[in-house]
Amino acid sequence: MKIGSVLENQNIEKRISITPEIAKKYISIGFDVHLSKNYGVHLGISDEEFKKIGVKFSDDENEVINLSHIIVQLGLLSEDKCSLIKEGKTLVGVLNPYDNKEKLDKLSKKKVNLFSLELLPRITRAQSMDILSSQANLAGYKAVIESFANFEKAIPMMMTAAGTVPAAKILVVGAGVAGLQAIATAKRMGGIVFATDVRMASKEQVESLGGKFLTVEGAENLETEGGYAKEASDDFKKKQEELLSETLKKN
Repeated sequence: MKIGSVLENQNIEKRISITPEIAKKYISIGFDVHLSKNYGVHLGISDEEFKKIGVKFSDDENEVINLSHIIVQLGLLSEDKCSLIKEGKTLVGVLNPYDNKEKLDKLSKKKVNLFSLELLPRITRAQSMDILSSQANLAGYKAVIESFANFEKAIPMMMTAAGTVPAAKILVVGAGVAGLQAIATAKRMGGIVFATDVRMASKEQVESLGGKFLTVEGAENLETEGGYAKEASDDFKKKQEELLSETLKKN
């Protein structure tokens, strides 16, 4: 059984589906792994690193798709590459079914097995396959790093003989997985962090990370039984806008 992957569209996606560590696991359970040439070079992973553990490479991406029984990608392949996937083969990735319904319907009619990982239920058994939380975590971290790079000033309080630079104040809107990582990262770097969320349960989480939770006056708990946020009333939205407007002036 062969597992394959080709390079993503580099204009929109720099991540790769198969790292040397993952390839090693596939090979250890009996799969052959086929990748397109220069698969991970842009991330500092040479083809030689893959070849050492038994990965096979091809100069022709179409050949990789034709040879592979299972194709693992981050995003849906281009239309011309999708047309190469034959009946009975399996495509695994972040297939974005709501935007790509027409393309996926075509593949489904060809009897291609489709697994869109962002639709996996968030249950205990599926935790090791949860692609949303892991990527949200990274997004929260990266958002703070990018913001601070653009801020171009010191983040922590700097007390010097020449004077004091006050600590930067940061507002994080939304305290889900990404938001909590953003709060933790900003706090570790010495910032004063404020955060808000429609779910009152997140107050304790924000404060445990050293952030200050902003509560909308008369707020109701807008959390579903599954732990997700639900639609807020117009009155709540207006009060939240006023709170954020006043807070942003100070951050």
